[in-house]
Amino acid sequence: MISIKSPEEIEKMRRAGAVAAAVLDEVCTHVAPGISTAELDHFAKEVMDRHGAKSMTFGFRSGKKVFPGYGCWSINDEIVHGLPLEKRILRNGDIISVDLAVSVDGFVGDNTRTIAMGTIKPKVQHLINVTCEALQAGVNAARAGNTVGHISAAIQRWADENELGIVRELVGHGIGRKMHEEPQVPNYGIAGRGPVLKPGMTLAIEPMFTLGSAEISTDPDGWTVRTIDGSWAAHWEHTVLITDNLPEILTLLKK
Repeated sequence: MISIKSPEEIEKMRRAGAVAAAVLDEVCTHVAPGISTAELDHFAKEVMDRHGAKSMTFGFRSGKKVFPGYGCWSINDEIVHGLPLEKRILRNGDIISVDLAVSVDGFVGDNTRTIAMGTIKPKVQHLINVTCEALQAGVNAARAGNTVGHISAAIQRWADENELGIVRELVGHGIGRKMHEEPQVPNYGIAGRGPVLKPGMTLAIEPMFTLGSAEISTDPDGWTVRTIDGSWAAHWEHTVLITDNLPEILTLLKK
């Protein structure tokens, strides 16, 4: 069942998205070489508390596993679900994907940004840029009357044209009262396939591209997902509302 939000629910989604964007932006200004992912996680909790927001990842259960972080901190070849660890320290030349999802008044905003530490290789910067551009292409395709496949195809086109790997096992998703709702939103596909987009739907669109193989593995910690060949990965995400007209990015930072 794909949720169609009422006008009142849409306003709450707007609020959750605005808070998620503000939290992500403030946390990202704290990201720098020499800081650990544990320190970043502590800071993220402080920022969420100030905004009256609840982390959707802290305490998240998958089987018997419980996620220990207020955010996900994925470095270099890590794609998603990187853990907050004192020993995991950012260094010049690293990249980190900061993924923060928060609940405000019972509704969820989810967003991710990949950040470079100091000087990075041109091909890595290209990876970050193209993944971000693919996110915008996916958002542009998120229009009433299109299908989920239009979003997927728009994202895939950016990866294919730039010869980047597309992570296929991890996908975007519907979002609302829960962090993960129907429908799934893959980062590859064919325009015209999948559910038809309707006003009132809210989606988390999140391309994940790699510099090499798209195959993935999960660390013994049961959470950290990385590329199987060690190639670096980038991840960008917005929460988006389908409207009668242009799509509305709910996690677009309002300066």
